[in-house]
Parts: sequence; C-alpha cells; structure tokens
Amino acid sequence: MYNSLQKLNEIPIFHFFSEISQIPRGSGNEKEISDYLVRFAYERGLEVIQDEALNVIIKKPATEGYENGPTVIIQGHMDMVCEKNEGTIHDFSKDPLKLRIKDDMLYATDTTLGADNGVAVAYQLALLDAVDIAHPALKIVITTEEETTMKGALAVDSSLLEGKILINIDSEEDNKLLVSSAGGLQTVLEIPIIEETTHEEYVSYNLSVKGLIGGHSGIEIDQERGNAIKIMGRLLYDLSTNFNLVIQHVRGGMASNAIPREVMVTIALPEGEVGLLHQKIQSWTHTLKKEFAISDPDVFIELKQVEYSLPTCFSEETKRKVITSLMLLPNGIQNMSMDLKGLVESSVNVGKVYTTKTSIIIESDVRSSMKSRKYAITDQSRVVAESLDCNFRVTSDYPEWPYNPNSAIRQLFEKIYFEREGKNIEVVAVHAGIECGIFIEKTPELDAISIGPDMFDVHTPNEHVSIPSMLNNWEYFLAVLKQMK
Repeated sequence: MYNSLQKLNEIPIFHFFSEISQIPRGSGNEKEISDYLVRFAYERGLEVIQDEALNVIIKKPATEGYENGPTVIIQGHMDMVCEKNEGTIHDFSKDPLKLRIKDDMLYATDTTLGADNGVAVAYQLALLDAVDIAHPALKIVITTEEETTMKGALAVDSSLLEGKILINIDSEEDNKLLVSSAGGLQTVLEIPIIEETTHEEYVSYNLSVKGLIGGHSGIEIDQERGNAIKIMGRLLYDLSTNFNLVIQHVRGGMASNAIPREVMVTIALPEGEVGLLHQKIQSWTHTLKKEFAISDPDVFIELKQVEYSLPTCFSEETKRKVITSLMLLPNGIQNMSMDLKGLVESSVNVGKVYTTKTSIIIESDVRSSMKSRKYAITDQSRVVAESLDCNFRVTSDYPEWPYNPNSAIRQLFEKIYFEREGKNIEVVAVHAGIECGIFIEKTPELDAISIGPDMFDVHTPNEHVSIPSMLNNWEYFLAVLKQMK
C-alpha cells in the first residue's frame, strides 16, 4: 500500500512525475514545461535541441559496454488534456496539480491527472538522470500538442531521428504491447451568428446536460457513453417544436478528443411556458436515465434561471443551424474492424461547442485505421456544413500506424516478457491516435512499439494511474534496454 506522496516521491519516476505536475502543460501552453526540459538537459551536460514547435530532443550517450548497440528513440508528449469538475477553482494555465493517493492509485484532486502523457516524461527524465541504468545510445523525443493537433510530432525534423528503433510510452494498459493505431483528424464547423433582440417578456435559463462520465474519444468510444453535446441537440430539437424558445449562448465539452461530459445552453422563453418546461425537463431526465442506465446512470438535465436576462439572442435561422448541426453531425462508432475482433475501425466524436462574438464553433475528432473511411466521415460532416451554408475546415491530420509483422523490437519485448512472467504478452492495436504513425511516415524504416502502465478514466477529472503498474512497466522497460547491446 502506498499512502504517502512524500515516500512515493523517493522513487525517481514518481519524483519527476510530481515535479512536472507543478508546471502547466495543457495543449498549446507548453512553453514553461518545454523550457524546464531544456534546463534539465543542460544541467546534466546533455546535448539538447528545442525546435520552433517547442519539441525537445535530448541525446544521451550509451553506457559502458553498450556503445555498439542501436540508437533507440524514446518518445512521449509533454502536453495533457485539461478537464476539471464543475465548481473546481483551478487555472490550468498557472496552477499546479494537487496529487493524491487512493488505494494504490495516483489521482489529481478534481482535475485530470496528466498521466497521459506525464508518465512518459517521468520515465524519460528518470532515464536521463540515472547513472546506474544500462542502455544503448538514446534519443529522447518529447513532443507538444499531441492531445489536440499532433502539431509537435508533425513538426519534428526527420533528420534528427537517426535511430531505427522507436519506443513510444503513450499506452494505457500494462502487460500489453501496442503495435498499431488509428489515424485521425480534427474538424471545425463554424456557424455565423445573426443576432436579434430578445423579447422583453422572455426570461432566460441555463439548460444543462450533466452527470455523464465522458472519457477518451478513442480508447473509450466503444463504451457507448453519452455525449452531452449530441444529447443537447436532441433536447433542443424537441423543445424548439414545443416552446417559443430562443437560444442565446452555447458552451460544452473541453476538447475534441474527449467525450463531452457537460454542455450548457442559455435559452429564453415566455414566463408562462416555464412550468411546462420544467415538466418536460423531468421527462427528459427520466428518458435519459433509462437510455444510459449502464454507461451513465447519473445523467440528468438541469434548468436554472439566469439572474439577468441577455438582451440579444440567435436569430431563428441561426437557431435552426445550431440544432440541425447538433442533430446531424456524425458521432460514435462508424465501423468495426473486420480484421481484429472487437476493435473499432472508425469513429467520430463531437467533442466541443462554444460561442464567440461572431460564431458558434463545433469541433469533432475523427479516427480510423483505414484512411479512406477517415476522409469519408469527414466528408459527411462537410456536407452537413455546406447544406447549412456554414464554414468547415480540417485543423489537423495525422496518419495511422500499420502493423509490422516482422518487428524485431516487438519480438524482443515479447522475449523479455516471457522470461519475466513465464507467459506470452498480449499484442494489441488501439483505436486512438499514437504519434508512432507520424514518425514512421517520416522515417519508414523505423521499428516501433508502444508501452505504458494501467491508466483509467483518461481525459476526465477521475483520471488515475496504478502505482504498482507504473513500477512494473518501468522495470520491464529497463529490462528491455539492458538487452540492447
């Protein structure tokens, strides 16, 4: 049992995880953590490069006796998804994470933990800092903006990747080897706002979908968890046909690659209709609790009056476009793999919606291990946008990672695991974006593998990582490096 952070931090990988947890590292806000990594390398006399995308590449020479071994690229990303519970006072741009231990698990308090991918950075720093770990020459590659656009990995100069073996540490299941992943892209649908004056006799309410679990839009898309934004589309469509309501503001979800747990829409309607609206909301909550009894039993609809009614609202045309978009945009599993039983091949997640001064923005995350279907899903969303005379664009596009049946690094990991455990390790593919695909596209001869400890509820405030698994995975990783002479 691990019940003391102070004691746990005596172990190097947890010491460094705790240290980086004090530094803001949300996607797009990596300058401070990137600079920290550069200083870390300089202080240890290691060769380091920081590029324009704030990626950090650190070179560490082979230890004695390993000079003739292959150069190994150890790769992870420095950014994290920033989600917090409603009512939690936490500014991800400056506040440190508050770590806590519960039942051999490491959590943050009311926020995402950032084990995805702080575990990789902790492993990398412990490896760079150590003087008693045997290893071949290392290239430590720590990228930026993996959780949003994969911009960092896409920007890495391929000439710096002289190693032929890539060990990625961005998996979330111990005792498994990840050997293939989906490609993906992010889309943005932009609805221009036409405003009207709100009727004087109308009262404003915040209408919210709450209580959903959410999760990682790739790894947990097969759990059929409720998507707050899509549920709100259904709700608004029903209410708009039964009440004289207008929409004044829309906001929900935290990131395109996280299944949205909450969404809030500010509506206004005649005061005389409010009583019936409350009855309708109660009926909807009952319906949703039946629909999501297994995946999201705590789902509910909340209606709260706004103290000061907003003077303007969306026009009827804008309201129609918002509701139609939320109803028609594809979401969830689109295809299952015919090659690997139980593996999602293609999916899309409507992950974020928000209101600017001029537009309503809807961001989605598309994934597929088949490139043609990735673009087919994107075209489906594009057609929705074009039919509504709305703007549509793709903000990032990264390749899939195909399975390599002749992978020597996979065979070495399998051999070491069998020697340690007396059984074969499970080899898996994942319906999530892993940077291996980008690096292999840059350097086709790369032989790649991905590992990581057991993580749970990633991309949610309940994110946690198993402490024993993190130790076990670290020792397994070091045992492989020790064999690479």
